[in-house]
Amino acid sequence: MPPRLLVSVRRLEIRARRLVTSELGGEYRSTFRGAGIEFAEAREYVPGDDVRRIDWNVTARMGEPWVKEYVEERELHLVCAVDVSASQLAGRPAQGRRAAAAEVCALVTLAAAYSHDRTGLLTFSDRIERYVPPAKGARHAMRLVREVLQPGEPQPATSIALACDYLARVLRRRSTVFLISDFIDDGYEQALRDLARRHEVIAAVLVDPLDEALPDAGIVELEDVERGGRLLIDSSDEGLRRRYAEAAAARRERRSATLRRAGAEEVTVRTDADAAEPVLEFFRRRSRRT
Repeated sequence: MPPRLLVSVRRLEIRARRLVTSELGGEYRSTFRGAGIEFAEAREYVPGDDVRRIDWNVTARMGEPWVKEYVEERELHLVCAVDVSASQLAGRPAQGRRAAAAEVCALVTLAAAYSHDRTGLLTFSDRIERYVPPAKGARHAMRLVREVLQPGEPQPATSIALACDYLARVLRRRSTVFLISDFIDDGYEQALRDLARRHEVIAAVLVDPLDEALPDAGIVELEDVERGGRLLIDSSDEGLRRRYAEAAAARRERRSATLRRAGAEEVTVRTDADAAEPVLEFFRRRSRRT
């Protein structure tokens, strides 16, 4: 691993560990619950026990009624699905979407690892780049973060539908999925709805300031890194800046409506602000609900 990347990963790990231990506390465990209940043991029947829990095999063997005891199956599978297409490299490297995605991934995977849950990773563009099945441990969690920071040569396009379809096939048990992308894509609502029907999906939307407003910087060149093409514009034109902001607001509303209809909870992560704060606020909000 290049030394600069190693330093970035180490800084992320230190910050994520501090936030998980000091800020999240028990909120992660109260926010996410396990997949159901599992058998713990059989014990003698006492008056008031639900007769539906009688273990007839043990009862026949012991000659007196015994019932089954269950406990909540706490272990959770948490998967970060991270968009690593070319648009994630927009902006300054230290403050771009990829850096924000890595911080979100570090925070949620370490929180899961410290709660003895399993964490996995899917990286995608317009193809499946890499899938790491859920496993336990903080070391494994940080391996996932390294994968986000160095995914290889970025592909130009994004397919959120492809990522959702893939996860729907490979995740055998109910899981929590953090879908991390700028969501500059179309045609993914049905695939996302199908995924959210079986799994809990949190959409971490990565927003760069230039997604929402053009600065007054004179003649600038805009590049569409996913679809190709460049365009020279005069950003000092107030009317142009207004239309740009209006179009951005309309896209934002359409995206939020799509996520709501699909059953995914939206968390907005801005690249010009602390990427961890909206994730921490998500945990606080969800913890208050439970």
